[in-house]
Order: sequence, then structure tokens, then C-alpha cells
Amino acid sequence: MSRMLTDYFGENTFNEVTMKERLPEDTYLSLKETIENGEELTPAMAETVAHAMKDWAIERGATHFTHWFQPMTGVTAEKHDSFISPSSDGRVIMEFSGKELVKGEPDASSFPSGGLRATFEARGYTTWDCTSPAFLREDSSGVTLCIPTAFCSYTGDALDKKTPLLRSMEAIDRHAVRIMHLFGKHDVKHVNVCVGAEQEYFLIDRKKYLRRDDLIFTGRTLFGAMPPKGQEMDDHYFGAIKERVISFMHELNEELWKLGILAKTQHNEAAPAQHELAPIFSTVNIETDHNQLIMECMKKIATRHGLTCLLHEKPFAGVNGSGKHNNWSLVTDTGENLMKPGKEPHENMQFLLFAAAVIKAVDKHAELLRMASSCPGNDLRLGGAEAPPAIVSVFIGEQLEDIFAQLIANGKATSSKQREKMRIGSNKLPYINKDATDRNRTSTFAFTGNKFELRMVGASMSIADANTVLNTTVADVLSEMADELENAADFNDAVMKLICRTINEHKRVIFNGNGYAPEWIEEAKRRGLPNTASYVESIESLTFPETIDVFAKHNVFSRTELEARAEINYEIYAKTIIIEARTMVEMASRKFIPASVKYMGTLSQTIESIDNVTGNKICTGAEREILNECCSNINDAVKTLDELKIKIDEAAAIENMKEKALFCRREIVPVMEALRKPIDELELKVDSRLWPVPTYGELIFEV
Repeated sequence: MSRMLTDYFGENTFNEVTMKERLPEDTYLSLKETIENGEELTPAMAETVAHAMKDWAIERGATHFTHWFQPMTGVTAEKHDSFISPSSDGRVIMEFSGKELVKGEPDASSFPSGGLRATFEARGYTTWDCTSPAFLREDSSGVTLCIPTAFCSYTGDALDKKTPLLRSMEAIDRHAVRIMHLFGKHDVKHVNVCVGAEQEYFLIDRKKYLRRDDLIFTGRTLFGAMPPKGQEMDDHYFGAIKERVISFMHELNEELWKLGILAKTQHNEAAPAQHELAPIFSTVNIETDHNQLIMECMKKIATRHGLTCLLHEKPFAGVNGSGKHNNWSLVTDTGENLMKPGKEPHENMQFLLFAAAVIKAVDKHAELLRMASSCPGNDLRLGGAEAPPAIVSVFIGEQLEDIFAQLIANGKATSSKQREKMRIGSNKLPYINKDATDRNRTSTFAFTGNKFELRMVGASMSIADANTVLNTTVADVLSEMADELENAADFNDAVMKLICRTINEHKRVIFNGNGYAPEWIEEAKRRGLPNTASYVESIESLTFPETIDVFAKHNVFSRTELEARAEINYEIYAKTIIIEARTMVEMASRKFIPASVKYMGTLSQTIESIDNVTGNKICTGAEREILNECCSNINDAVKTLDELKIKIDEAAAIENMKEKALFCRREIVPVMEALRKPIDELELKVDSRLWPVPTYGELIFEV
């Protein structure tokens, strides 16, 4: 008999229930204070927690532990150590000290540092993030205790994505609490950032995946002609889930639930073979950890089912790409969602002030938010199908738009558009409550009723960067607002004027229309909104003077840390494009061109045989035309292939990472696109029995 979900949910996490059961009451209460209020974790406390954590892990089969961290590679890292320690009788005992729990020492020299560390400066430290529960990973190698940690250099610089995220959480907490106290809510001690990250992904047959070098080396198809059918019929979206896929989803859910991850919604997405998983909201640093675990579990479990999970933003050209919808909100420790308008939003000055702060932050730092939500693969996705355009704008819906229009025109708002009851048209169907506003899937940053949804984040990315930017920039605006309001003679009057002024000054970023419309590009330009064409061009925003000032002011990043991250991003972009280009060269040279030449040889022999039999060339006109077209395609491919090789060599000679990355974008990417064209045309002509790799039709429809 299968177990009830409620019986095993979170069983593989050292969560609050487990801590309460296994820790002495005074240690448990002290650890709670550390988690909630940042109280010092004493060595004695750490020792007690480590002992209890070790016993719990060993009872569940663990032999090793690891400090699990998130370096600037965008994926997770870990170094495993066993619990064993030698005893005097030549045997071993199982030990785990408080020092081992709190501090680890991985090699820092081989992780991206952007110049923060030299190769010979190898020391780095991991330190326990006690706000995120330790967990057990179960796989074929056994059970491992994983301890979520931050990662820093010997000099104290952040070498990971979690450290700045935690710093940004403290910044927004500090200034949001100031605002809440000004509204008379002195019982609020903390304001937490809560996030729900919806994850899109593709599943394809693993045997077919292993026959595609481009998927193996780059995560996306660099070649591939569209099949006769793509997603035009919209029949995959929310369609019945195939048995093989639902079996994968079932096992995925079970593993995630054991890890305490609130996996809630699963469905087919717009493109064939594309799916989505959506969790319930968690505190942002925990949700960041959970999203990394979700991606890891997807990959691992897919393999067990003879599948491969693709997390690239655009694994297949011509169909929907994959992203994350980062649903962002602020919630007090008393349980109040600050992004919830209430029944009469026009009277809710607290909500309107926080909403205005978010809008101002997004407008002031739009290019930075675009950068933090992007990666090389996202350039292929933004502006298509489910993805928003690269222009950052804020959708607020009809209700908020009306309230803000009243504020700008009259200095106050006197009404709110209310929800209506909606009748479908049949007496047998009940009335339903219609939302106060519609949704807008073409918006970069959309208010969706009680949260803001950043729809720009790439599917393969950590959500840490985007949330670090959101948290810090909103914290900066809240700090300015608090400074002004704390000195106001008439608080209510000052709040109203501040909201009106903020919205009026930053209304240019508010856009409720169609983000895909060509007219929006011109309108955005007229408004003065940035439209950065590619990710690599947006990296410069990390070192804008205003970026450095804001992050330094709130102790999230130093100038050095920002410059290092810019260097790393340029390096990752350049390496990504060069790997893709090299893969294209190899596949075209060793697979597609030889297969096409072989087909031409067969076709030539067929034409010659027909000529010999018929004694004329009347019946071979079509065959000759195909032969000529193939010959033309091959000539184009070889010519472009030679050009691409030259460009790769030129890129290799460039030492400055920014120059190298920009060269790759400007010089290599167009040649890659040019090489793809004749190869994809050949795929549609060459005998399918000779084509060396699975086609799009085989990859996305035969799952």
C-alpha cells in the first residue's frame, strides 16, 4: 500500500519538525532565533546541531556529507566527505563536528572568480546557511547529507549567487520594516521576500538525444529543419499528458515532496515535448535552493525513464522556448502580503506605496534587470511565443491603471474597478468571479493580483541573480521613501503626494498593451526605455555608476565584486558561443556534408542509369534539379564553414573578455546562422535513411 503524501512530505529534510524532535529545547529555540533574527550561532550550538543532524542522516542511510553551494557557474557544486573517523582499535567511528557543519574549505581557484582570485590563491570557504534546511540526496550511490552553504574567497568576497541574495534580503527587510512602522504596524519585525518559480522544460527520448552532438555539448539543436507540424494547432498546450511523461512526473513529484519542495502544478506547455512545473511560494533563498534541486531532479529522473530533460532556453528553433516565471512578493512575519491590493485598492495607501516603489525600481534599473534575467540562450527566446520582449515594462492591469490615472490627474483616487460576476451562458454552469484585470503574457514584469511576475528569466538559470537585483533596487527606493516620510509633518498627506509623484515620474515604464506589436518598439523608444538587443550588451549595466552606488549602499556587492561578475559573464558568453560554433563545424564537416555528398552520389548514379535505359534525359529533369540544389547547398555550407573556422581562430586570439564576447556576438553568431540555413535545406532534400541525426519530428513528437 502506498504511503500518504502527508506522511512522507519533507522526510528528507532537516526541517523544523525534525529539529524540534531531535534538538534539546534550548538549542532548538536558539537556532530559531538565529534563523529568524540573525542571532549569533555559538560553537556549542553548532556542535549540538551537528550531532543531531549526523544521527538523523546516518539513520536514513547516509555515509557522506557535503557543503552544497552555488558558484558563479550557474549550477551547484559539492565536495563529499564521509562521516568516518579512525579509532584507536583500528576501526572507525562516525563523527560530524560543529566546525564541519558550519565551515568547509573547497578549492576556490577553479571556479569563476572574474579576477577576484588568482590560480595560485586556492583557498575558499563555504559557510552554513541555516535558514535553508539541510537535506538528504538519495541516488544509486547511496545517501548524502547536503548542507546548503554560501561560498566566499579568502578575502571575504562573494564567489557565489547565494551570498549576495542573502545580503539583498536583509536590505529589503530593513527598509520595508521602516515603512510598515510608519503605517503604525509596529508588530512587524521582518518582511520576507517570497517567490514561486515556475519551471519550463522539454523531455525527449534519450537514445535520440545521444545521437545529437549539438544537444550533448550545447543543450540545444544547432541544426534542424521544422517538421510539417510544430505547435500551430495548439493541441499540446494543456493536453492529455503521455503515459511515459506522467510516469516521469509522478516520480519527480515524490522525490521533490520528500525534499520538502512544494511542487503543485504540472502540465503540457505550448511546444510539443514541452512541460511545466510550478511550486507554491517559499522564502526567496529557499526557493532558489529548491529551484536548483528541481532542475537537478528533473535531469536525474528523466534518465531513469529513458528520457533526457532539456533546460536550454531554445532547444528547438521555430517552437516555443523555455523560461522561468519568477513570481515575487513581500510578506510580513505577521502574515500580510504587501502586494495584495485588498477590496478597495484606491484606499490602500500602503499597497499603493509599495507598488509604486517596485515600479520605480524597475524603471530606474531596467537594463540591470534585463541582464540579471538573461543568459546566452535567452537571446534566442525573448520576444517569441510565451516569452516577453527584451524591453522591460510593467503591466499593472486595468484596475491599477485606473487608480494611478486618478492619482496623477487629481492627486487622489476615489474609486476602484471591482470584480464582476461572470455568466458563461448556460443555466447549468455556475457564476464565477471575474478577476479585476486580465493577464498579459507579453509583459516582462506583470502585476498579477497579489504579486509581480518577472517572465524574462531563462529556464536554465538560477533565479538568484534576478531576485538579488529586484530585492536591492526595491530596497533602495524604499529607503528613500522612508527617509522622506520619517521627516514628514503630515504623514497621510506626504504618503499620497509621494505615491502620485513616483507614479508620474515613472509612468513611462507602465505598459498594458501587446509587447509583441512592432508599434511597441517605437513607442518604447519614444518613452526613452532601453531596448538592449542582446544579453552580452546588457552586461555593461553591472558596472554602471548607479549600479555600483546602489549595491554598495546596501552592502550587497562591492565595486570589485560587480566588476568580477561582469568579467565572468563576458567569459561565459564567449565560451558558450565558441563551443556552439566548434560543434557546428564538427557536425557539418563530419556528418551533414558527407551524408549529403553520399546522397548526391546515389542520385547521380540513378540519373545515369535512367539515361542509359531511356536514351534521353527527358525523365531526369526533376532529379537533375534536386542534384543541382544539393550541390548549391553544399557549396554554400562549405564556404560558410571555412568562414566560421576563421572567425573562431580570430576569437581565440582576443585576450580581453569583453572584446571577445562582443566579437562573438557581432562576428560569429551571424556566420553560425548562415551555416545553419543550407544544412537545414539539405535535410529536406536528402534521403531520410542517410540523414545522420534524428530530425525535429523524431525528437519532439516521438517521446
